[in-house]
Amino acid sequence: MAIDLSEAIHQLIQDRGMSEDLIQRTIESTLLAAYKRRFGSIEHAVIRFNDNKREVSIYAKKKIVDGVYDPLSEIDIEEARELNSEAELGDEILIEVNPREFDRISVQSAKQTAKQSLRDIHKDSLYAEYKEKIGELVIGYYQRERNGTIYVELGKTEGILPKKYQSPRETYTVNDRIKALITEVNKTPTGLQVVLSRTHTDFVRAVFEIEVPEIYDKTVEIHKIVREPGYRTKMAVYSKRDDIDPVGACVGLKGVRIQSVIKELEGEKIDILKYDPDPTRFIKNALSPAEVKKVTILDEGKHQALAVVGASQLSLAIGKQGLNVKLANRLVDWNIDVKTDAQFKEMDIAAESRQLVSQLFGDEFSRLSELPGVDKEVVEALQQQGVDFIEDYIALSKEQLTKFERITTEQFEQLQKIIEEYVEIVEEEETEIPVQTSEALENPAAAGDKPESPPLSEEAEEYECPDCGAKITVTMTSCPNCGIGLSFEYEEE
Repeated sequence: MAIDLSEAIHQLIQDRGMSEDLIQRTIESTLLAAYKRRFGSIEHAVIRFNDNKREVSIYAKKKIVDGVYDPLSEIDIEEARELNSEAELGDEILIEVNPREFDRISVQSAKQTAKQSLRDIHKDSLYAEYKEKIGELVIGYYQRERNGTIYVELGKTEGILPKKYQSPRETYTVNDRIKALITEVNKTPTGLQVVLSRTHTDFVRAVFEIEVPEIYDKTVEIHKIVREPGYRTKMAVYSKRDDIDPVGACVGLKGVRIQSVIKELEGEKIDILKYDPDPTRFIKNALSPAEVKKVTILDEGKHQALAVVGASQLSLAIGKQGLNVKLANRLVDWNIDVKTDAQFKEMDIAAESRQLVSQLFGDEFSRLSELPGVDKEVVEALQQQGVDFIEDYIALSKEQLTKFERITTEQFEQLQKIIEEYVEIVEEEETEIPVQTSEALENPAAAGDKPESPPLSEEAEEYECPDCGAKITVTMTSCPNCGIGLSFEYEEE
């Protein structure tokens, strides 16, 4: 007896969005579960759907024998010929089973199997659907709150908005509309868990993509977003087209676009600034809305910079509880120190910069490319000729420098000024300095009467540098390795 399932299949497709293949497999597993409960095995059970896949039948496959020993798998030849006149011994025949003959326990087992299969299929399909939506905005409605976590109705499933992902500015009541970003999708024993967030920086990015068409079509691109949820957001933007103002595109005519974003963030302050590959200009922009007079790079390797502002702009540059400068640090990835004009004048910035660069050069940096403000074209031209280190460049004679055709005299002079400003060059004296004894040093008059030097062997005696351990001789006035000044004294025993 065939079972008409067209209505049930249509309803499952409409309500749960399940495919026909999944529904057919669920029906098949349900009937097999009932058959197994009724007969104890599904080894000989066969499920058949008709051509339009709307009717299903269940059969028992039996072997035709002369004398039945196993009624589940065998059928007598005479009984088989009543069903099919052409049946022969050894053949197999399908005998239709009427599902209505299943007992109550078998039907109950089938229902439980069907419900579990439908739940699993529904969970898998929802998981696949929402997994693809991670990073996208979704709109839901406030349902309830438990231990600070808000449960949001999303239609097909329920999402959660944990306390840590809620802005401190926001409060909700039942049925309030909530727009949030999908950050996680997890399977749990009770169903699907969709984690939402309104504090993520990508939430701000997604809102701007909706409000600003230029961001959506990549005409204006977002370099980086930093945020202190509920208080302030800083966003650096740029455009590859010179005819488009990236900041103006985000703000909109009379601030219409930015006001829509601020409204969605419940009044959170937003600073939109232009990204600049030059760190000094980028730092100056990042400290907006404060007006920065000057930015000085203290240590390029360690990303340390100093911003100078007017006395009236200091509190604005630092921000409430240091929030503005903290966000600027995160945005530009530099450690920014903010000073007023008066504080700046008290500092010897040039001396401090030279000292930092000198320390870097003495410890591990010794290349021309590491010097601040150096012309990259000059460095590349020197590197092509094998001159990469500062020591190599200093050792070149004027005749050798003239061989670099790509470098002009002005460029050489500029490079020399940079080296003289940031690198301390210790020149070794070729004249031999007599070594004085401790007595001569204590009594210069005696030294004048008896100028003596310690006897030197034919080969100069070697010592170790007290600072770096390199080999030195008494004829040296500085260590060839670390550059420390040397002075030798001989004591008479």
